[in-house]
This record gives sequence, structure tokens and C-alpha cells, in this order.
Amino acid sequence: MKVALFVPCYVDQFYPQVGVASLQLLEKLGVKADFPMQQTCCGQPMANSGCERDAIPVYQHFVKTFRDYDYVVAPAGSCVYHVRKHFDIIDQTAEVQHVRTNTLELVDFITTVLGVTEIPGSFPHKVGLHLSCHGQRGLHQANESEITPVRDGQLRRLLSSLQGIELTELDRNDECCGFGGTFCVAEEAVSARMGQDRVQDHVRNGTQVLTGGDMSCLMHLEGIVRRRQLGIKVMHAAELLNGNPV
Repeated sequence: MKVALFVPCYVDQFYPQVGVASLQLLEKLGVKADFPMQQTCCGQPMANSGCERDAIPVYQHFVKTFRDYDYVVAPAGSCVYHVRKHFDIIDQTAEVQHVRTNTLELVDFITTVLGVTEIPGSFPHKVGLHLSCHGQRGLHQANESEITPVRDGQLRRLLSSLQGIELTELDRNDECCGFGGTFCVAEEAVSARMGQDRVQDHVRNGTQVLTGGDMSCLMHLEGIVRRRQLGIKVMHAAELLNGNPV
């Protein structure tokens, strides 16, 4: 199985430890992933800003970079969703269809392709799980409260396998954090208030470590945590599953 790791722009620039943890986690699970040095962006920022036609060369470069791999794995549901759903505006060659179908979010790849249901290790902390909109409603990685009150999902099950972990029971389990890509720039006041509400739910219910599968959402929430000087550590799920210390 030939696997490539795609590291999103904001992870590469601001949270490189998440890319490292993702690679190490895959290696621990028996997957030797390549990191193509010519990779760039998936094109989502331009598309979200209304410049999707300008993003076409980026889309084409992404396909060219990853077309020879069986799977493309990324620690970001939003980027994966963009590749799978928004690359439909370019010519649907066999290569494009292959890349779109086989680009998977990290936890999705671990659970569905590798068939892993438990991760060895311990994490003796109270962990609050943030479900990103793209991962949950776009990629269907977790139950949606509009459909069922049952709280379940790929990441929740993997995290629950860690010894000593306690998952926070939030009042509003799957509420948006308000980041929304360029939404947080165009509607900064609304975005900030949504983030404050999301963080307050974690504070109210005793979260010690806030985690999720999308570092973009976590970056937004971490900014609020820092401004309010709250005693909450923010970590990507790959770091927890890889055994990175708090």
C-alpha cells in the first residue's frame, strides 16, 4: 500500500508538530507514508474567498502530486472534504477521480482502511472533543444531534480506547466553533462569539485538554483560550493518539 501524507498549510506553518505526530502515528500502525516535497495547498482558502476558478491550477497540482499513491492521508477534515467535494469543477479524468476518492482524513484512514479500533497507550486527562463541521457533517465521521442524540463517531471511539481518558460530556455536543475559514475574517464578531460559546461549554464541564481532528477549528478555539488565560491545553487528536505529552 502506497500512502502519502498531505499536511495542510496552517499545520505546516503554525503547528508542524501535528504533521510530525501524524507521520509517527501512521508508522506505529505499520504504515510507511511518503511526504512529497512538491505538495502545496489544496486550494480551499481561495475557493472560500470566492476565487475558485483561480484555484484550478492548485487543484491540478494537487492531483499531479498525489496521483500515483493508493491513499492520500491528511490530519484535516476540512481539506479532505474540499478535495473530495470541490475538485468536481476540473476535468474528471481517471487520475482526478482516483485522488478525490482516495484522499482520506487521518482518523478515517486509520479506522476504515487499516481497520484499527483501539490505540495502545494512556492519556489520564479529561478530554473535550470538538467535532468539526466538515468532518462530522461533510465526511460523516460522527453522529449528528439533529438526527440522533447518541454521541458516537470514529474519533470518539479511538480516543475512548486510551487508558485513563475521560471524555467531557458537553451541553451542546456538536456546535460549530465559528471559525469557518474566511468566515472568521468576514464576520469576525459573530465568529468570535461562537468560539466563546464553544469554549465556555468546555470550561463549564471541566475539560482539561481540548482536541479534535481539524487544527483550523482548534486554532480558533486556542486563541480564545489564550486570551482568557484558561487552564485548558489544546492538542490535535493525532498528538493524543501518538502519545505526545500534555
